Amino acid sequence: MLRGRSRIPVLAEIAGPAESTQAWALTGRDFEALGEVLPRLAEQRVVAVVGEGDEPAVAAIALASAAAASGRSVILVECDLARPRLAAQVGLAPTPGLHEYLRWEAEPADVLQPVALAGPATAAGGQLVCVCGGRPATKAETLLGLQSFAHVVEKLRSAYELVLLIAPPVLSEPAASLAVAAQADAAIAALPSASDRGVRAALRRLPPALLGAIVVSG
Repeated sequence: MLRGRSRIPVLAEIAGPAESTQAWALTGRDFEALGEVLPRLAEQRVVAVVGEGDEPAVAAIALASAAAASGRSVILVECDLARPRLAAQVGLAPTPGLHEYLRWEAEPADVLQPVALAGPATAAGGQLVCVCGGRPATKAETLLGLQSFAHVVEKLRSAYELVLLIAPPVLSEPAASLAVAAQADAAIAALPSASDRGVRAALRRLPPALLGAIVVSG
């Protein structure tokens, strides 16, 4: 659990993927835990998943899957442009992605990748679409600070019931993380079970309301 004066409320605890497996391979217990988080997102249209390391991507994939399984139309957008890894984790084409779109090298239809849903998600009529980061970018904060990024988030806001943004690392890329968080209605922290106080302090400085944390255990 997270302790200390800057403790962030824990919304759910999920198991991280085993080494060399995709983050998409989640257990039924993970889905049950995340199902309890979804009511907190009822009033939020755009949510940034923030943190450091691999935890934000893992938590965002899990949360997107759970939300789609509940019947919502969901889009998951990878904004960690310096180290994109969503494509490998979910099994999608790495390019074109958000990087190419922001550089006017790809059209919206080129970067949207539907993910096939099964089980309860199919019965509930859920929809999940992903936008991968694309090729690695050296100055992600510049791209994410463009008005075109704010514009695409607003377009997605009107098209989907829930937009999840995987933010860049809050410590190693603070400017890029801030640019993503500024477009969100709220944020959810994704943290390891033993979180660094510096990460928690940085998360609290981001502009949107911090709803709590999803703890991803190794």
